[in-house]
Amino acid sequence: MTDHDLATRQPQPTRPDPNDQTYVLYDGECPFCSAYVRFMKLKQSVGPVRLLDARDGGNEVEDVVKRGFDLNEGMIFHYSGVYYHGADALTMLALLSGNSSVFNRVNATLFRSPRVAQIAYPFLRAGRNTVLKLLGKKQLDR
Repeated sequence: MTDHDLATRQPQPTRPDPNDQTYVLYDGECPFCSAYVRFMKLKQSVGPVRLLDARDGGNEVEDVVKRGFDLNEGMIFHYSGVYYHGADALTMLALLSGNSSVFNRVNATLFRSPRVAQIAYPFLRAGRNTVLKLLGKKQLDR
């Protein structure tokens, strides 16, 4: 995926659909994933964002699995009717997180480039998988 490809898929942050729910679907058993979504400050830039632990199941989990997303391969960021998965989710979160904290500024600097996110995400996912094994946790069932 090129920078242009992601740019054409980006929602307009100033015109989100008010009837559409924004959420991040992540693995709550992964300490890195949980810390990441806790530190993100999206509310100031995109409005209310629901943080959903994929291990809790629910309609959103069923929906993304039906759409063919593998939650063991990456988190989901659903914004303005678009599903961003894995590295694409990381890039969109970085682009929309604003500058409200040091974490958001560092995150935006590192991952606003789709190329950097595409290169880094497999290492982040491998870190998640290693930590889950060390903690005796299983991959997501879905």
